[in-house]
Amino acid sequence: MQPEQLFKKLYRRLYDFAYYLLKDKELAEDVAQDAFVVYLEQQESIAANFNAIKSFLYTTVKNACLNKIRHNNVVDVYHKNNPLDIYSDPQILEGIIHTEIIAEIYDQINALPPGCAMVIRYGYLEGLSNSEIAKLMNISINTVKSQKKRALSLMKIHLGKAAMALFVAMYLHH
Repeated sequence: MQPEQLFKKLYRRLYDFAYYLLKDKELAEDVAQDAFVVYLEQQESIAANFNAIKSFLYTTVKNACLNKIRHNNVVDVYHKNNPLDIYSDPQILEGIIHTEIIAEIYDQINALPPGCAMVIRYGYLEGLSNSEIAKLMNISINTVKSQKKRALSLMKIHLGKAAMALFVAMYLHH
């Protein structure tokens, strides 16, 4: 996979993961971008399969985040007492899982037909009501409802029941 393709596919996930750990948008952007620079510098020593590259990038982001946190004296003890295995800390593993689920949901929304995708974005991501969506898109409320139903049906097919339940649960709380 070419570096540009990797960046397009993984940047948002790595940014979300860094933001989950740092709670700072600018730092998260820097960390995610720097991870790709590190990868490009070391790509000859990394296996050329997607999972190895993804693991390397997540590890790079995790280490950079921990270094930034440690620099601010927040997790000195944590870093000294825990190995570098990114999957050993439940919070880090939860962050990776959360990031991957969100990325998959966004991928599925982007794969929907345009009308369905817009209705889902407006309704679930931006929290607009059916009537607000209808006005914004200049369509009837019934069309909004049918587009939502169609979109959720398509997403259910592609995501599976478990991921779809997570999608619905996540956006019911917003």
